Amino acid sequence: MISSDDDMQSALTEAPDHGPEQSVERVQVRALLEAHIDMLPEVFRSVFMLRAIEEMSVDEVAEVLDIPAATVRTRYFRARALLRESLAQDIDIAVGEVFSFAGERCDRIVSGVMAQVRSEGLCERD
Repeated sequence: MISSDDDMQSALTEAPDHGPEQSVERVQVRALLEAHIDMLPEVFRSVFMLRAIEEMSVDEVAEVLDIPAATVRTRYFRARALLRESLAQDIDIAVGEVFSFAGERCDRIVSGVMAQVRSEGLCERD
């Protein structure tokens, strides 16, 4: 049975447990984000840091950097786009390595999936 969009969205947005594994995951994600922010060109990084991290308003950033508010908005928009693009590239690379199969593990997983398919009547032959 395929889960509904609501079920899928709920599963993706529910708060995870706060165990040690999740703490390590958050540290790793934070390090990844920091590395990508560090790679932004300076003009975008400074605006991004002030807006997103320091939570300054557009007008405050414009005053601090002595640039027009419209430039702050544009640079912030572009910084976010650059971050999304660079993170997406990392994700695309990592997807190929997710749940990599090797030997016994691959056989065990395939056997489990096939057993479930057969039990749900989704496969007509063995």
